Amino acid sequence: MVARCRTVAFQGIEVMPVEVQVHLANGLPAFAVVGLPDKAVGESRERVRAALDAIGLSLPPKRIIANLAPADLPKEGSHFDLPIALALLAAMGVLPPDALDDFVALGELELDGAIGAVAGILPAALAAHEQDRGLICPAACGGEAAWAGDASRVLAAPSLLSLINHFKGAQALSPPVARIAEDDTETLPDLRDIKGQESAKRALEVAAAGSHNLLFITPPGAGRLMLAQCLPGILPPLDSAEILEASMIASLAGQLGDGRLMRRRPFRAPHHSASMAALVGGGLRARPGEVSLAHLGVLFLDELPEFNRQALDSLRQPLETGMAVVAQANAHVTYPARVQLVAAMNPCRCGHLGDPALACARAPKCAGEYQARLSGPLLDRIDITLEVPAVSASDLAAPAPREGSAEVAARVAKARAIQRERYAAVADGRIRTNAEADGEILEQVAIPDTGGRDLLLQAASAMHLTARGYHRVLRVARTLADLDNSEVIRRPHVAEALSYRRMAFAR
Repeated sequence: MVARCRTVAFQGIEVMPVEVQVHLANGLPAFAVVGLPDKAVGESRERVRAALDAIGLSLPPKRIIANLAPADLPKEGSHFDLPIALALLAAMGVLPPDALDDFVALGELELDGAIGAVAGILPAALAAHEQDRGLICPAACGGEAAWAGDASRVLAAPSLLSLINHFKGAQALSPPVARIAEDDTETLPDLRDIKGQESAKRALEVAAAGSHNLLFITPPGAGRLMLAQCLPGILPPLDSAEILEASMIASLAGQLGDGRLMRRRPFRAPHHSASMAALVGGGLRARPGEVSLAHLGVLFLDELPEFNRQALDSLRQPLETGMAVVAQANAHVTYPARVQLVAAMNPCRCGHLGDPALACARAPKCAGEYQARLSGPLLDRIDITLEVPAVSASDLAAPAPREGSAEVAARVAKARAIQRERYAAVADGRIRTNAEADGEILEQVAIPDTGGRDLLLQAASAMHLTARGYHRVLRVARTLADLDNSEVIRRPHVAEALSYRRMAFAR
């Protein structure tokens, strides 16, 4: 007799169906797991053996073969423990033979029979819902699984024994409750706490309104980290579809705390020692990188030139396409990576270029060498570049600004609403913000008036703008017009958009 239990394997965000087949055969006692398992899956036989022993069951003295079909699909992770154990229990006659027909199971078994949390519950639950099947998962992940559809079809079990009792009718598992993370926006820095830096705050508002990439060039101590940390507080909250999108990535990475879906846009700030695999994804199991973990949120790269140049250049494709493609000999996976890049750097290694009293003896030569660590194509993908001066003593002594994040967030929300309505009409909602507009759609929605067009053509020639740079100026100008609630892009909008490219890096 062959007992079966359905489960899944993950290839990026794709959920691949897997069937666990357990066969009990005569012969010397043995327990083998086949079907291209990795080391974690191969070790599941010991966890299954110990979990069954903990609830008073022992393996039959037979040759046990657990096959994970299809056999040519790599199987990774500890979530195969539970489906292997359930199929084995069905083969042993402990569970009814048809009890598992309408379920997909995931979970890691602990040695005492408890079911531990695993990554990927949310995408697995969505896939099971599409197949009109229920989901068996750890109790700790029940709230995450309940978002996929009918919570009554989710069996969130704390232990293997509770599952057995449920199928035998001796115990009823309560449906889990869908949960979402607490609102922690009050813990974010507020723009009211930043004195001075009005031009930086304006650039931050424009970047938030159109989801534009932003680069701050500042001397040490100018408050660039605090400025970047204020950005999530002025961005609009995730809508229901975006919550699922962002939470799926966090679920695959095992970063959904207590099974609660994300409420706030992600903010990722990797250290400048991060490798290429850490930034764009990869490694032995092709995990999502920081650019994907920041999907629909903010990726903050401080000390930009200190990052490995090859790792930085690997961000060029995700920033352009919104997708991170990880191609390896054993895997070819794709993760969504629609992020807003916020970067910061010093103008030179000592950080005091332009201040004769503090600059090093090698200025300005050291500045050219330092800035040359960044490639032109990468800088061309940054919409707004702003030189931010140091905070003066008079700014520090001034009263706190009257306008904070709440007031700026209201203007950003209005601009985003204008964009949402515009692109719902011309792009069927495929585009959310001005930063995503391209091709014919950009030409349709970003038409400057005569004065703005003349200024843009003159500046494009004088500043040697690339085609990408030209279009990015148009996108920023469109956002500035939206902030002014103007249908037409006027000359002042184009002038301000051009000013954000006429800095230390003129591209």
